[in-house]
Amino acid sequence: MPKKKELQSVLVIGSGPIVIGQAAEFDYAGTQACQALKEEGIRVILVNSNPATIMTDVHIADRVYIEPLTPEFIAEVLERERPEGILATLGGQVGLNMAVQLAEQGILEKYNVKLLGTPLEAIKKAEDRELFKETMQSIGQPIPESTIVEDIDAALQFAAEIGYPLIVRPAYTLGGTGGGIAANDEELRTVLNLGLKYSMIGQALIERSVAGWKEIEYEVIRDAANNCITVCNMENFDPVGVHTGDSIVVAPSQTLTDHEYQMLRSAALKIIRALGIEGGCNVQYALDPNSRKYYVIEVNPRVSRSSALASKATGYPIAKVASKIAIGYTLDEITNAVTRKTKACFEPALDYVVVKFPRWPFDKFVFADRTLGTQMKATGEVMSIDRTFEGALLKAVRSLEIGLHHLAIPELASLSNEEIHQRLSLVDDERAFLIAEALRRNMSIDEIHSITLVDRFFLQKIANIVAMERRIAKEPVEPELLLTAKKMGFGDRIIAELTDSDMQSVRKLRMEANILPCYKMVDTCAAEFEAVTPYYYSTYAQEDEVQITDRRKVIVLGSGPIRIGQGIEFDYCSVHSVWALRAMDIESVIINNNPETVSTDFDTSDRLYFEPLTVEDVLNVIEKEKPEGVIVQFGGQTAINLAGPLAKAGVKIMGTSVESIDRAEDREKFDALLEKLNIPRPKGATVTNAADALITANKIGYPVVVRPSYVLGGRAMEIVYTDEDLDNYMKYAVKASQEHPVLVDRYMQGTEVEVDAISDGVDVLIPGIMEHIERAGVHSGDSIAVYPPRTLSNAIIDTIVDYTTRLAIDLQVKGVITCRWSMLLPKQQWEFLCAHRGMVPVY
Repeated sequence: MPKKKELQSVLVIGSGPIVIGQAAEFDYAGTQACQALKEEGIRVILVNSNPATIMTDVHIADRVYIEPLTPEFIAEVLERERPEGILATLGGQVGLNMAVQLAEQGILEKYNVKLLGTPLEAIKKAEDRELFKETMQSIGQPIPESTIVEDIDAALQFAAEIGYPLIVRPAYTLGGTGGGIAANDEELRTVLNLGLKYSMIGQALIERSVAGWKEIEYEVIRDAANNCITVCNMENFDPVGVHTGDSIVVAPSQTLTDHEYQMLRSAALKIIRALGIEGGCNVQYALDPNSRKYYVIEVNPRVSRSSALASKATGYPIAKVASKIAIGYTLDEITNAVTRKTKACFEPALDYVVVKFPRWPFDKFVFADRTLGTQMKATGEVMSIDRTFEGALLKAVRSLEIGLHHLAIPELASLSNEEIHQRLSLVDDERAFLIAEALRRNMSIDEIHSITLVDRFFLQKIANIVAMERRIAKEPVEPELLLTAKKMGFGDRIIAELTDSDMQSVRKLRMEANILPCYKMVDTCAAEFEAVTPYYYSTYAQEDEVQITDRRKVIVLGSGPIRIGQGIEFDYCSVHSVWALRAMDIESVIINNNPETVSTDFDTSDRLYFEPLTVEDVLNVIEKEKPEGVIVQFGGQTAINLAGPLAKAGVKIMGTSVESIDRAEDREKFDALLEKLNIPRPKGATVTNAADALITANKIGYPVVVRPSYVLGGRAMEIVYTDEDLDNYMKYAVKASQEHPVLVDRYMQGTEVEVDAISDGVDVLIPGIMEHIERAGVHSGDSIAVYPPRTLSNAIIDTIVDYTTRLAIDLQVKGVITCRWSMLLPKQQWEFLCAHRGMVPVY
């Protein structure tokens, strides 16, 4: 292991584009790594292909290469930059696989570059299924009966020997890619063919399924001197059989006995030492709920998605510590950046409960298979913190932004008891909601457990929530009951619904009874030491730990969970907003709930609140902090949708006014604006029911573009060609109403052009124009774009600039405006329209 004084420059490998199983957690990890290395005076060179990350910002690394993550490109960078070391274990599976390829191709040796952190042999021991199996057997750690295969015949032979079901785990993959559970020969052929294709070395582990056992994770960290600690242990709500990225996860574990906890902790430390990992490591177990028997099912020899969750749950900066270890530090030499009093060898302690809830894309892909298994489907996740499991779970549901505000899906109420029973046997994204509905139907905990195998502890906690619903609906809502409900995590909105009241009345009742949240600190040590870079969560208790200052302060709203159409680009913007506020000596306060992001890192803002991005939760923080105002334009559609209710509550919205936002989002107001400015647009109308949609479509002519208002990422946007398709769309894809109108526009094929501009209400700066390769009608997020444009004439560019400037000035935009224009070709005459979905002036 090289000492830090021997290193002048280090190359950090990023994780590339966002994919399912590898999201913004590696932007957070890579950013921490670069900053940790720069603290030591080391010159940092970064290679990554994702431009939407903070990691690739000029403030993070000394030299950034936005290039493909291939051995050939990285070899060119190594030849040019000549770093002494390379750090690959913070770039997810992509970085890890790249390190292996660079070493095996002799590139590292050629340029005399040391692989920092976890050695190559340790990576292979954990990633190569055969070596992993041998290592576990050598230290007496139990693994399921298994075999390593590289072809179908070997797998079928193993299946004939031990029977089904079997789990397929391809080597060197992420997010369970290519894996699955096979119940017969045909399923085994299908799953394994895909798994071998995705494996970097064409290898897969076939093992006996232990589906139904508890799934437990330990996040551990080790240095070169063989010091190691457990940072956090976590328990999956779902039993083994659901990928941990698709399972609700709680930290710390809730159902383990002390003996089980210590047994698995000792095993994790033994495993990381045997593998020789230097840095962070995630160990996953299957634990028999009826005995003390367990199996080791997986080890990740790198920072992972679970590492980000463990880091945010405990306040322990795993990626930063792993980076320091990689350059030669030991745990007892690294200062805990949160307390600045303890060392990194001090194991975190939690005096609260953390719940991670996955965010799936099924609101966008309504006809997709919602079944969950060993291959991850979630695009993101939210994290919530409270003093109880019930409180943390309900906070997490409010944070998901799927149109729900409680552990209830209204449509489930129409299902029969038999249908609920049948649905419980399926493992899908609605299982937790189905459990709650079953309990409302008085199905017993034992019966639900026998169907789902979810631990009775968790079922009882959901039963507590259902029991509180009944109390609120039946009893007078006196202060004592209201306080009990708030301690359990009930939001004002569900209390209002259960009492046939409204949110404002419930809020007023709370205020009069002085039932207000207090904020507790995440400090890594359960308040044993004072934290200097704290972040907070709300709960209903006595003591408040927030230290309010009299400095100028502004709240920045984050963008919530990553989903299709709203990714880490908004986190990038939020972080830049914080940096700008700090440069002006203004305190920055962030509210967000995404554990994968840089904005929720412990040292990004002056204060961080891990809270749902709802009107109630945001107003509670505003009343605590009393800021000059709130910035919503960098939190995507999540924050934009909060602007109106916050302004109505008397909160100052900084930047573009709420009225201007509404003029851009409301179709009728937007049409009036275009008419006023004499800007051409397609024919269309706003409708609130299927009948009006059909009338409009036949009036303007097919094909038509249909989409809801106030949405992101083109969610539920389609091009429709017939009455039948339009009727199906209005019935199944959207829920049209006066509150949720649908836009119906004439579809006009052409070339799409995108313009980003910055305005202060007087002057407008346009940094550039991007031209889309695909035709208009392909969402800009799915289109290849070229910058600068290649086919636009000067006259066209001048017109685009003129229209954009006019819109920005008339809307009095103070911040960012994005316009998307369609350039139409019939008879060589250009006509412009502003695509309503992209016209939100305050991203």
